[in-house]
Amino acid sequence: MSAPKQARATAKLMLDLSMEAGQLSETKVRDVLVWFEQKTPAHAAAVLREYRRLVVRECGRTRARIEFSGALATGAIPSIITELSRIYHRPISAVSTENPALVAGLRISIGDDVFERSIAAQLETLTAATA
Repeated sequence: MSAPKQARATAKLMLDLSMEAGQLSETKVRDVLVWFEQKTPAHAAAVLREYRRLVVRECGRTRARIEFSGALATGAIPSIITELSRIYHRPISAVSTENPALVAGLRISIGDDVFERSIAAQLETLTAATA
C-alpha cells in the first residue's frame, strides 16, 4: 500500500475509534491521540493531517451555522435545531450570528449543505437572470 493510501486508511481507522454511538466523542479523540503519541505510526504527519481533516468534516456534519439579519422570533433557533435534527437523523448543535449583509432572512450551513432564504440571495438570483 502506498504512503498516502496507508495514511488515509490509518486516519480512517482512528476516526472510527473516535466515534461513540455514531457521534464523535471528545474523550475517544483524546484517547486516540494518546495512542498515536505512544505508537507513532508510519507517515505520522500525513496521518495526522488526514485525521484532522476527517475530524473537522465530522464536526461539520453535526454543527449548523445559522446567520440571520434583524431580530428573530423567540424560540426560532431551538425550533430550527429541532427540525434540522429531524431531517438529518442525528443531534445537531448550532452557532448563530447576525449578518446584516443578508438584508432580511436566514442562511443555514451544515456540512456542505446551505439553505438560504434571504432578500440578498433573491436579489443575486434576479441580477444573474437579467445579466
